[in-house]
Amino acid sequence: MRILVSAGEASGDLYAARVVEILKARHPEAEFFGVAGPRMQAAGVRAIVDQRQLAVIGLLAVVPHIPRIFGILNKLTRAAEQAKPDLAILTDSAGFHLRVAKRLHKLGVPVVQLIAPQAWAWREYRVNTMRRTLRQLLCILPFEEKFFRDHGVPTTYIGHPLARLAAPKLTRQELCAKLGVPVHARVVALLPGSRKGEVSGHIPILIETVKRLGPGLTPVLALPGGFGNPTFLEPIRSASIQVVEGLTWEVLAHAELALAASGTVTIEAAMLGTPMVTFYRANALDWYLGRWLVKAPFLSMVNIVAGRKIVAELIQHDCTPDKIAAEALRLLGNEGARREMQAELADIVKQLRSDRDPMETAADCIEQVLKHVD
Repeated sequence: MRILVSAGEASGDLYAARVVEILKARHPEAEFFGVAGPRMQAAGVRAIVDQRQLAVIGLLAVVPHIPRIFGILNKLTRAAEQAKPDLAILTDSAGFHLRVAKRLHKLGVPVVQLIAPQAWAWREYRVNTMRRTLRQLLCILPFEEKFFRDHGVPTTYIGHPLARLAAPKLTRQELCAKLGVPVHARVVALLPGSRKGEVSGHIPILIETVKRLGPGLTPVLALPGGFGNPTFLEPIRSASIQVVEGLTWEVLAHAELALAASGTVTIEAAMLGTPMVTFYRANALDWYLGRWLVKAPFLSMVNIVAGRKIVAELIQHDCTPDKIAAEALRLLGNEGARREMQAELADIVKQLRSDRDPMETAADCIEQVLKHVD
């Protein structure tokens, strides 16, 4: 059995790797290949393309990368033509993967999409492609199942994978020893994003924010594993901010507060019970076009799931060191406010938690599709 697996983001790499592990345990003879990041490769996926080559953010930022992205698309298509996979599992990154799904559909390869595109917030027309090309959509937010089923897409809600995956491997003592700080240090997690474009844009804002927070805190910039050491990180180290890779859950779990770029990491913070301030600054034209298209009332995923504002969203013009620091200091100085936010985050986690491991449920659904392959 051959299965094509593809993920375009760090979170997708995490989820897809877990599904591969389960399927390999059930089908030891199965072969997996595709667009794979470090976690998928460790799980045994043969990388036709490294996932990090797809990590581009922004409507306009992607433009100069279009030839390269289409080159990856063509390379993946050729690999599918040669290997003739029994199934494809495409994870997140809808802009790329819906194009992949079209090509695989023409080749007669059944396609399962893991993680739904946010068509309920923008680009609703994508459901037309999904209806034509997907055998099954596996969604991780509770309200998505009805939306996509109402649009004719075969959909199953599996629960959010992070409800079971997000857990630190280091104790507070171990993390503080690794950082070289006292066990009682007041850690503030700095989470600028998972893609280099996001991180480079947010670094100057976070440096100035930390200056406004004053002494007595231990700011730690947490980056995905394998991020590397680009030159734009040099100002962070000279600002006495520690940088760690691959320890996001550890830093979050033992932090008093997180300053988090709006994205999957806000759900990770919720799962670990960490109060947060969310922020984001995009290219000005990207922002203008995006706000014109987006229908969701909030941008932070925790607020979207809650259906109300639980955490501050300091986006674009509000994404300034003064405003981020002011909200951070308000929470750091108010234990009651932090506890109230933690209680509200716990309610979100209850909504996202499922009785079974979501990745086991995903594997079951994938096997059902395989059984009905013509």
